[in-house]
Amino acid sequence: MTKNVPAPIPSLVPETAPFSEEQRTWLNGFFAGLISLDNSGVTALTGDQAAALLNGPPGAPAEEDDGGAPWHDQTLPIGERMKLAEDKPLRWKMMAAMAQQDCGQCGYDCKNYSGAIASGAEERLNLCVPGGKETARMVKALAEELKSAPKTEVKVAAPSAAAVVALAGSPGTSRDNPSTVKVLSRTLLNKPGSEKQTWHVEFDLTGSGIAYEAGDAFGLFPANHPELADAVIKALGAPADFPIGERTLREVLIDGVSLSPAPDMLFQLFSYIPGGERRQKARALSTGEDPDGDAATLDVLAAIEKFSGIRPDPEAFIEALDPLQPRLYSISSSPKPDANRVTLTVDTVRYKIGDRHRHGVCSTMLADRIEPGHTLRAYVQKAHAFGLPADPNVPIIMVGPGTGVAPFRAFLHDRQAAQAPGRNWLFYGHQRSAFDFYYEDELKGMKTAGHLTRLSLAWSRDSDQKIYVQDRMRETGRDVWSWLADGAHVYVCGDAKRMAKDVELALVDIVAQHGARTPEEASLFVSDLKKKGRYQLDVY
Repeated sequence: MTKNVPAPIPSLVPETAPFSEEQRTWLNGFFAGLISLDNSGVTALTGDQAAALLNGPPGAPAEEDDGGAPWHDQTLPIGERMKLAEDKPLRWKMMAAMAQQDCGQCGYDCKNYSGAIASGAEERLNLCVPGGKETARMVKALAEELKSAPKTEVKVAAPSAAAVVALAGSPGTSRDNPSTVKVLSRTLLNKPGSEKQTWHVEFDLTGSGIAYEAGDAFGLFPANHPELADAVIKALGAPADFPIGERTLREVLIDGVSLSPAPDMLFQLFSYIPGGERRQKARALSTGEDPDGDAATLDVLAAIEKFSGIRPDPEAFIEALDPLQPRLYSISSSPKPDANRVTLTVDTVRYKIGDRHRHGVCSTMLADRIEPGHTLRAYVQKAHAFGLPADPNVPIIMVGPGTGVAPFRAFLHDRQAAQAPGRNWLFYGHQRSAFDFYYEDELKGMKTAGHLTRLSLAWSRDSDQKIYVQDRMRETGRDVWSWLADGAHVYVCGDAKRMAKDVELALVDIVAQHGARTPEEASLFVSDLKKKGRYQLDVY
């Protein structure tokens, strides 16, 4: 009697995923079972999830090549990036419009977010928070062009291990599958006299299902300040309990929509109501023009006040606003000492425009409106090429001024817990050493114990001469080059527009001077470090 031989289970988990052979076999069988829609009682994936699981995130169209994506540089203004992509297909123009930070806040990296839109798998065009209104406008315009463009087959990549877990619906693995965490503590890192307010915030992950690694980011779902929501309601002249679906207007304004900056759609709505000059101004603002020179300062409340007397229908008003997006923070802890605890290092954003004090939506929530015991929706955003070297013997050079020290605190704790023998060098800087030396006792203790091999400090306001981390790098250039020659990996975390660019220029100068190379050769050397994963950025 001939036995029925079952078809081999397809390989859904890539060989490069960090699983053992037994784990990979089990996962392949598990996901194949979900997709097979058998009668085992297991809930099947949706068609879209199954396709995404099989195919992975959208990549380059089969007949296209991104040419190394010369626009994939977060230090370039959007105008320069678009110029670099002007002769490229729409799919790559869309990538050029992204913020180029690969931060994952949209749920993708820049290449795959644009690919998802181009393939039709992603309909949301406003997920690139770092790109702001410039990116949103450009992506919207390009999406309109895509509707009439010839359809091209989209080549897809194998799913990452993180994507496999996220698609399975595990809690806390993506912005679309958040979990709940509890606030444990909040500690001010600045000493009295600082111009900053920076908090060390700890969360309890017990029971959340969330797992992370050093280098990952933590996503939090914030809420707008109730006082701001109330001010918007007052300016609208609408009742706070006006029904929006099954919720009230006030509830939606607190945790459903973004109140800064004012989106183009809001100005479009305003342009339908008044006449004359105010209508022309609203139309101009909706297309990115700046008729009064104040466009950059207009959050939702300021926009309502600018067009005072306009009383849009509250439901139409809410539909004109962008959804409130989660915020990402670099994790400043390692799971090795305690897998149920995660910490963040958060600068509180406060500033004043005119007579109004403005507040960062998530940072001031953490600073002012949460206490130990509060719960928040959260998830882990897996790092895009930002993590410790697999070999614990490899030396690492970390450059992280201000809150940029966060992932490097995680790296140091991770290597300490693992007793990794590799050398560690941290470049840290801030304004004043007496007030702004975050984790001073920890870092000095690691230095004394020999775990932190070198600690180079830069203070920009301790003297008349401003000293930055890139200056300290140049001063120790010979030793930096020696570490590079020994195979060191370089990591940079912090401001993308200035600090990261200045650090890279300093590194090129060091390679040229101490590596006996021309400037062109030094630039190629640093570019090669990036290609080999030895120069990694976590910038914002």
